[in-house]
Amino acid sequence: MENEEIIIPDYEEELAGILRSNLSDAEILEQLDNYHENDIAGALELLTVDERKRLYHVLGAERVSEIFTYIDDVDDYIGELNIRSAARVIGNMDSDDAVDVLEELDEDERKNIIRLLDRESREDIALITSYEEDEIGSKMTTNFIEISKNLTIKEAMKSLIAQAEDNDNITTIYVTDENEKFYGALDLKDLIVARTYVDLETLITTSYPYVRDHEQISDCIERLKDYAEDSIPVLNNEDEIIGVITSQDIVEVVDDEMGEDYAKLAGLTEEEDLEESLLDSIKKRLPWLIVLLFLAMGVSSVVGIFESVVSKIALVVCFQSMILGMAGNVGTQSLAVTIRVLMDEELDGKEVFRLIMKEVKVGFFNGLILGVLSFVAIGIYIYLFKVHILLNAFAISGCVGIALLVAMTVSSLIGTAVPIFFTKIKVDPAVASGPLISTVNDLTAVVIYYSMVWVLVINVLKLV
Repeated sequence: MENEEIIIPDYEEELAGILRSNLSDAEILEQLDNYHENDIAGALELLTVDERKRLYHVLGAERVSEIFTYIDDVDDYIGELNIRSAARVIGNMDSDDAVDVLEELDEDERKNIIRLLDRESREDIALITSYEEDEIGSKMTTNFIEISKNLTIKEAMKSLIAQAEDNDNITTIYVTDENEKFYGALDLKDLIVARTYVDLETLITTSYPYVRDHEQISDCIERLKDYAEDSIPVLNNEDEIIGVITSQDIVEVVDDEMGEDYAKLAGLTEEEDLEESLLDSIKKRLPWLIVLLFLAMGVSSVVGIFESVVSKIALVVCFQSMILGMAGNVGTQSLAVTIRVLMDEELDGKEVFRLIMKEVKVGFFNGLILGVLSFVAIGIYIYLFKVHILLNAFAISGCVGIALLVAMTVSSLIGTAVPIFFTKIKVDPAVASGPLISTVNDLTAVVIYYSMVWVLVINVLKLV
């Protein structure tokens, strides 16, 4: 059967067409009820300012608040609302989403909107913004259902219904004891199907996972991923539930962490974006570049030490970049594999040793294969086009092959050992960035290569 073209509906164009039609507001609202908020959010950029203002009026503050949570640069659209309408929209958002939106606004506009919010919204926003960006409390939402363990099934259902009006994260219901401390959790479906005579206690999972509000995101992100729950409670030091981390929050946190790690691997202190100023981008990149500059000077100085080797056999310089490049590639591969493993697992001493040995073996056998290929190919090349003496040609290619083998093996060791070392001393292993590992490997490869030429070609075989 031939591959058929997959047709994906263009909802954004459809939505733009609906809003530009001659339908009444009521008819437009009825049509929009058939579309997801994310699709409506995508259609906003296709509309004019006047068309968007009509859309905000038709949908109302609550639906607009849901749409705005799917927009990255929401401040562009918030500015199209008057201050009171903007406050109503933000007030209808989950507290964590409201914080994200407010952070994108200028200080005066943010203060004016917060002043117009109800007391509960202001308190929730103040709570979340009280945490540092790297603390899990800064990512939580106060949108959750909480009941007492002493309720009957009927009372629990009544409490759920009363809270569901303001909180729509109802799949998991959190339970507190008589002292309002976290006691456990139960599934909504279990509560729905339970008979009225059933003891609520039998439905509660008392060993339900949780995190502490001041925990570092990097320390607890793996726990959150491993449990794969739709939400996990956030407790303060008094064991009170002050918020929850939803599955959507977890996805966003993982994405942020991966972005930061990628930036560090690239030699940056943190992520950059398109809107960032030139000065900010320079500040983020410059510190690592200064460190790498001095390391590169070290590489150049080492090459200078072997000036006598280069002056006698200038041909060896031709293959330096190849050896350095391959060593850097292998080291970066080992670095990436090691950081991935360290992110997913807590390794004991035996597993650390096994990981190092595996990467060293991979580097050795890859180096052996590439070293043999280089020995043959470069030897033939030098003999045919450079030095028409068979021994001399293959002596130089032999140095290249052996240097590749040793450099790739050592680079695998460095690329694995460095991030493990950083982990042991409680430093983020991603700071063992790709450029840093590559530069260290360059230094190692240069020493290995020119030492091989100096020992084998000049002192042992005495070919020059």
